[in-house]
Amino acid sequence: MTDLSGKTLFITGASRGIGRAIALRAARDGANVALAAKTEMPHPTLPGTIGDVAAEVERAGGAALALRLDIRDAEAVEAAVATAAAHFGGIDILVNNASAISLTGTAETPLRTFDLMMAVNCRGTFAVTRACLPYLHEAANPHVVTLSPPPGLDPGWYGPHVAYTVAKMNMSLLTLGWAEEFRPLGIAANALWPATMIDTAAIRMLGDAVDPARCRTPAIVADAAHAILCRPATSCTGRFFIDEDVLRAAGITDFSTYAVSPGAPLLPDAFLPKEKEHVQ
Repeated sequence: MTDLSGKTLFITGASRGIGRAIALRAARDGANVALAAKTEMPHPTLPGTIGDVAAEVERAGGAALALRLDIRDAEAVEAAVATAAAHFGGIDILVNNASAISLTGTAETPLRTFDLMMAVNCRGTFAVTRACLPYLHEAANPHVVTLSPPPGLDPGWYGPHVAYTVAKMNMSLLTLGWAEEFRPLGIAANALWPATMIDTAAIRMLGDAVDPARCRTPAIVADAAHAILCRPATSCTGRFFIDEDVLRAAGITDFSTYAVSPGAPLLPDAFLPKEKEHVQ
């Protein structure tokens, strides 16, 4: 398969950032995109709503369905997935992008924040995948891609923000399990993670912790996701992909177009070996 024409994607956290970028990349192929996110009305400080992205998807050549969804609500998840499947005639691809982040230590992490990260990152990802599973089972070349890092036990990634790290690693462990569980069904389950920091609204909410000028745009993750989703599901599962590596395998070695500020040194993303250098 060379593109996603006619495929239906269900994307969580699709109102901005990486979710929006993946939606627009698929739309350029003529895909159908169900945009699931909480932001239906404009946020006072963050740009982007599901309606805005739906209009962008249509302009890019795709078909869009905007679905206001809090993935912590299991009944709402089931209803949204059923609505998307009925609207487009099925679901071929699930992108688990929605995530909550708080880079805080134990004493600085209120239990409500801990619960939020576990409910969105782990429980929500499980709920959406479970709801999509019957439709993926009926699809040709079905894929589940989860935005989570390679699983690891490096204490350097746990000490500074153990709650967030555990929440993200839970998404990765779900992916590991789904790859084996879904293998007999022909459903691919993979994870994707950026090599460098990505300039998103979530990163900007961290204040001065990350300089946007030293990030790449979400387009690099979207292009990598597209390359994965075009692979045969039966021979591409159980992988923890890094965006740079996926694009290199596709013959792309010049990443300068993805830089927010060309020439600026790039910040490596979390959960990856710190010694690796990244070139633009």
